[in-house]
Amino acid sequence: MPPPANSDNTAARHGDSSLIGHALTAVSGRDVTAFGRTVTATAATLIQPFGDSITATSNHYQSAMTDISKELRRPSIQHRVLNFAQRTPTEIVRSKLSTTEIQHKALTFLPEELLHNIPNNENQYSLFQGFQATLPDPTTSRKSRKTKKDGTKQITDSDAGSDTSSVSKLSKERANLAHQLEMYSIRKNMASSEIREIDIKVSNLNAMRRIVLDRLARLEQEENQIEHEILEVDNKIEDIQDEMDSVHLENDGDSDTPSSDTNNGTFMSESVYGKLSNSGVKVPKKHKSKRRITMPILHEHFEPGTKITEIQAHTDSITSLDFDVPFGTMVTSALDDTVRVWDLSSGRCLGQLEGHRASVRCLQVEDNIVATGSADASIRLWDLSRTEQFQKPHSNRITKKKGYNNGDDADDEETDDGTPSAASAGATSPQEQTSFHDCSLYTLDAHMGEVTALYFQGDTLVSGSADKTLRQWDLEKGRCVQTLDVLWAAAQSSIAPGSDDTKWRTTGKATDRNADFVGALQCFDAALACGTADGMVRLWDLRSGQVHRSLVGHTGPVTCLQFDDVHLVTGSLDRSIRIWDLRTGSIFDVYGYDHPITDMQFDTRRIVSAANQPVAKVYDKADGRHWDCGDAENKSVIDRVRIKDGYLVEGRRDGIVGVWAC
Repeated sequence: MPPPANSDNTAARHGDSSLIGHALTAVSGRDVTAFGRTVTATAATLIQPFGDSITATSNHYQSAMTDISKELRRPSIQHRVLNFAQRTPTEIVRSKLSTTEIQHKALTFLPEELLHNIPNNENQYSLFQGFQATLPDPTTSRKSRKTKKDGTKQITDSDAGSDTSSVSKLSKERANLAHQLEMYSIRKNMASSEIREIDIKVSNLNAMRRIVLDRLARLEQEENQIEHEILEVDNKIEDIQDEMDSVHLENDGDSDTPSSDTNNGTFMSESVYGKLSNSGVKVPKKHKSKRRITMPILHEHFEPGTKITEIQAHTDSITSLDFDVPFGTMVTSALDDTVRVWDLSSGRCLGQLEGHRASVRCLQVEDNIVATGSADASIRLWDLSRTEQFQKPHSNRITKKKGYNNGDDADDEETDDGTPSAASAGATSPQEQTSFHDCSLYTLDAHMGEVTALYFQGDTLVSGSADKTLRQWDLEKGRCVQTLDVLWAAAQSSIAPGSDDTKWRTTGKATDRNADFVGALQCFDAALACGTADGMVRLWDLRSGQVHRSLVGHTGPVTCLQFDDVHLVTGSLDRSIRIWDLRTGSIFDVYGYDHPITDMQFDTRRIVSAANQPVAKVYDKADGRHWDCGDAENKSVIDRVRIKDGYLVEGRRDGIVGVWAC
């Protein structure tokens, strides 16, 4: 075969690897002969440097390559090479491996990501040792081993110099003890590994719990939205029915109008009055109640003491607050002379209840009805179901005191870390504003002093005032039906024989002079409980207007109280909370605190109180445990607390309202 060209000699100098790579890349379906030439050139290049001394070997190799070149020119070989070049790697693998082998390799394949995350094998014990450690110990107990060791010691002391069998026994026993010691070490390691695995599982379960908790929150939001849509549809149906009824009445009135006008010729007749009343200002319609069909349960799955949200509600100290249901509607009042309505599910301010001429001292929320008692000696009732949605160009957001201007400058308020402030988070959207102008029902203004306590149930409302009287109101008629003079009742009780301890008492403390005369009250049917500034808790019968029983125990003004079927719980400025048995009138339990109690409320499980501290004091009735709920780093003192079904809302002196899972 002739020697290769100069270009082939130049390529040969780059090494064997480049030649082989060039030969492999030169294989194609269109030029199979070039592959043979490349192989021949490669072989000649490898053999040529040896010179004429191995000419025979070179000729033999060249002849062999000539035969290979002839074989490559055969059509069958060329056809196979063409098929090989056109087949994909997947087809080549399938032609060489069976289906079972391919499935096995696919199942046993591990990606690099999994291999990278494999932890290092730091276990110093083998699998067989671990299996041995799981087997029960065939040896006797520790006590029997100790007895045996003592006996062996006696034998060795007597025969230490002569008996060699005792030495072998001791050696065997030592080997057995060493083996047991090793087994204990292995078992400790296994227990430690199980603890680590449990910790990993707990961490994974906590992550899954957070995911499910987020899903529950989304479900409750969608559920609340659907309830609002149902309420809107019901209200539209009622409006259409009212319009249809009004159309029928107008048609009937038009048919009767001519006869009435001709028969009655007096000025401003009754029919004219009817026309004036019909053509006057449109009376707001009372829509359906906004009572929730389903109750939220999200807060029940939070850890006790978890903060749910925080709202900058006012610019001054909060005087009272209340809400209907967890994540429902909240009403707050403060010394800034405002009463605000909030949506707890979103933290938005829905609007203000305007009408009082001074700050509101006490309030109560029951379904859609809100009762507020003010320092202007008046009581107002509001129906939140009469609200109307409208659009307003500016937002009704509340900022902190130094930047509070009710303008647009506070719209972009942020904290130091760049996150939106609680005020901006709880602001009302400019597209959704609520009008509370038509919500006012009654104004009850028979008191002569500021109203400091009130409670209503059904059609009965009872209020206490600084004028030292309690008044019972009929909400159907909107008027006072009974007035109870506390001082007169105390004087009458002191005149009765054997009742010297029920007369009005003056504690004489300096802090008591500023205390409210009527600190708290609650009524149920005809029963009324009232706590006053003399530390007395009086139980009244509203049917007779007389004091049925007086509970003596507090040494300071009573600021809060609540009762159920069996017990009455009271809080006082004497830094104590007392639980009374209503059946006997005796003290059931007493809890002392470091500071005066300003507010208190309990549910089925917990008693929560505000004790002039930055945290709320919680007493768990189930396990008898006292603990603090709140942010201890916050320097603002909590004055008001409300709890329902483990959902705690607290109001602070800096105007912030905190919501916690309790």
